[in-house]
Amino acid sequence: MRLSTVILPIHRWAEGQKIWQRAEDLGFHTAYTYDHLSWRSFRDGPWFGAIPTLTAAATATQRLRLGTLVTSPNFRHPVTLAKELISLDDISGGRITLGIGAGGNGFDATTLGQDAWTPRERADRFAEFVPLLDRLLTEDAVTQRGAHYAAEEARNIPGCVQRPRLPFAVAATGPRGLKLAARHGQAWVTTGDPKLYENGTPEQSRAALRAQGEKFAAACAEIGRDASEPDRILLTGFTPDRNAPLESVDAFVDFAGLHAELGFTEIVLHAPIPDSDFATDPAVFERIVTEAPAQLA
Repeated sequence: MRLSTVILPIHRWAEGQKIWQRAEDLGFHTAYTYDHLSWRSFRDGPWFGAIPTLTAAATATQRLRLGTLVTSPNFRHPVTLAKELISLDDISGGRITLGIGAGGNGFDATTLGQDAWTPRERADRFAEFVPLLDRLLTEDAVTQRGAHYAAEEARNIPGCVQRPRLPFAVAATGPRGLKLAARHGQAWVTTGDPKLYENGTPEQSRAALRAQGEKFAAACAEIGRDASEPDRILLTGFTPDRNAPLESVDAFVDFAGLHAELGFTEIVLHAPIPDSDFATDPAVFERIVTEAPAQLA
């Protein structure tokens, strides 16, 4: 079981640099950040860009893997994103993971002046976005024209440091997204069933996660892929458990153990942010990170 963290891009770099470096010192496997233009209750406060933040983090750390959780087509284009990712992978020395999802109806959905896409439109775009990005990160030159995205002799030399490309962690719960995760993902990401967040129970949440995992395994089997090969990542904070697993080391070990039984290989914790949904005791948080892994081995 790997422990990773999400560091929201809300800090000026003089402060933020220390948080990323502390994540490395604590031994996290990966430190991710959200790739949004703004997000929920943080909309009216500081919020910085994901790619510049990760670039700065790459120069401030040495061992820590870095990534987005997640990037989406809401305001990204595969051609320009590929160029930025190749550059970021180079600067970091091959430590980048791209978390990628279909996007949603949040602020990013309309900031560029377009109407919010329907769920079907998001799925259509995602189904085109991921394979094109895969090609752009693995081929020197790409020409492709689709219904939503095009590349005309797009050059991406020298490609990624990680070969054949940096890993994708594909966030998905629906059938089309799970097929993309099975085909293109080095990992599958979920936050659980959002319908259970308000009124569900932890037991119901685990049942839903088990069902999602079975569907992902079926999507892998459909293309002849061993379902145990991709990592399975749970981004915490969006299940009925909320912050309860971070109240003590024992509470987290119980939570992580139950989810390890469901096949999850990586659990991602939000770095503490006072006066927010991610307000947890920093001292307990650090104890969890340093003490829990030995109990989960």
